[in-house]
Amino acid sequence: MGETRNESEHTSSVTWEHLEPFIRTKIQEVIQQLLEQEVTEHLGRGRYERRDEGGGYRNGYGKPRRLATQAGTITVRRPRLRDLDEEFVSRVLPLFARHTREVGVILPELYLHGLALGDFELAMRGLLGEAAPLSSSSIDRLRSKWQREFDEWSTRRFDDRELVYVWADGVYIKAGLEKEKAALLVIIGAMKDGSKEVLTIVPGFRESKESWLDALRDLRDRGLRPPRLVVADGAAGIWAAVDEAWPEAAAQRCWNHKIMNVLDRLPKPVQREARKLLTSIPYAATSAQAEKLRDAFGERFEARYPDAVRTLQKDWDRMVTFYAFPSEHWKHIRTTNVVESPFSSVRLRTDAARRFKKTPNATAMIWKVLMVAELRFRKLGGEVELADVYEGMKFVDGRKVVMRHRAA
Repeated sequence: MGETRNESEHTSSVTWEHLEPFIRTKIQEVIQQLLEQEVTEHLGRGRYERRDEGGGYRNGYGKPRRLATQAGTITVRRPRLRDLDEEFVSRVLPLFARHTREVGVILPELYLHGLALGDFELAMRGLLGEAAPLSSSSIDRLRSKWQREFDEWSTRRFDDRELVYVWADGVYIKAGLEKEKAALLVIIGAMKDGSKEVLTIVPGFRESKESWLDALRDLRDRGLRPPRLVVADGAAGIWAAVDEAWPEAAAQRCWNHKIMNVLDRLPKPVQREARKLLTSIPYAATSAQAEKLRDAFGERFEARYPDAVRTLQKDWDRMVTFYAFPSEHWKHIRTTNVVESPFSSVRLRTDAARRFKKTPNATAMIWKVLMVAELRFRKLGGEVELADVYEGMKFVDGRKVVMRHRAA
């Protein structure tokens, strides 16, 4: 899978390159919110609540204050108060300033921690120190803001989307207090103009038809029309759900998953040779050539390793669906790399998710990382061909079929 893997690694590096600036902006927002909350607690009332006798007033903001970290500079504005019985001195800013040197090193880890509901206070105390003035009400307000953002995103409408392709995959989460492995079901779509968008991310079970069907129905109910092609792995649940919810959509199984499944049925001494043969199949110029390469693999390994050959042959029609779409798009629709690459950039599959006590606590974190990745999603090439696919044009071995009308 050399070429496919290199493409995935390149996408991952692009995602990570832009993760820290995004996180730095979000940390700036959190510090500003903490400053506002600090004033609210000092006055004993919110910004628009009426005051009792005494207690002082909000009086705008002081000059913007720039705080340098090793990861870059953030800018905050300190709220000002007047008519106080005694001077108000922020405890947040001095604590943050004292820790700016460490922030550049731990910034990404802290932010990712903070998006998990149970780790939010840990992240803030790691940022500001144990002496930080973080009351339970401060934490609750900030935590609620993250959840509102995710809830709003999860209910947005899709009526204006011109959907062409969809990639679907389940990322397994092993949370500390969960008895069974749950998955986060992720669906990413490509539109007629080539743009890519994360459509949904919901907890479920990767092998479950019901979980996938709930996700697809929710997208339908929010106005999303069926795509022309769905790309997913070989799990039976997703395909049963697609057949029911989007019966008009074509189906393409991921070649990365298929190759790994075949190799798992071969002993290590022959895997190198087998991998070379297997990875050549999806890069054949035509579906007929792909079949010849499949048969050559069978002739080489059938006698000693029939299980591996049967695994390659299984569900073959869904392995070569991409030949019925423009060749300009083949590198995108052979695999589910579009979904998997953003996760590999921060190793969410193996590291980050294990910190959470409950699977739902991981959802917001992974959603936020996907939002970071989405900012840098590359548009699909071949926009003319995308429009053709959207309009229902037919392709054979990657080339558009031109219908010729006979003269009367």
